[in-house]
Amino acid sequence: MVAYLLVLVAVLSRFLVLSHVAWLNFSAEGAALIYFGARRPWREMLTPLAIFVATDYCLTVYAYHYAFHWEAYVPTWIWYIAAMMLGQILLSAKTSFWRVAAAALLGPTAFFLVSNYAVWAKSGMYPHTWAGLQSCYVAAIPFYRNDLTSTTLFLAAAFGLPALARRMNMGHAQAALAGK
Repeated sequence: MVAYLLVLVAVLSRFLVLSHVAWLNFSAEGAALIYFGARRPWREMLTPLAIFVATDYCLTVYAYHYAFHWEAYVPTWIWYIAAMMLGQILLSAKTSFWRVAAAALLGPTAFFLVSNYAVWAKSGMYPHTWAGLQSCYVAAIPFYRNDLTSTTLFLAAAFGLPALARRMNMGHAQAALAGK
């Protein structure tokens, strides 16, 4: 249930940042995908994938007013699957602070590297030279910073709040036993 709730928060967060240019790419999307992969079985992975694909379409066509070219989104959609796989591989069997921290770093970093390479390779925004590739990555640093920050915060909340609640409940139970 929490995984689906986080997907909903992620979709809403993508629409909420539209009016705040400085917050572009600050959303719960990466965290939702990683968390979903960690907590839900593979047979359910198509649901968030379909939701985020539909969100990409709606944002592109209705919010940004661009024509939708599905080919441009293939690297992003592959990353959606990879983020869920990251959660499955790194966090489904054992969750620890270090594993969550690694996922929070690996997810946005992989997206930064793959998506910006795709922008450089497939679009005419940057010259197809080493300098053009460097320019593409440098221009994307603010987006990477926001993605890294938001993924870290949302993953910390998704994994940390339940762990904190369990720890507090254990403390209350131990105090109650000590009081007997």
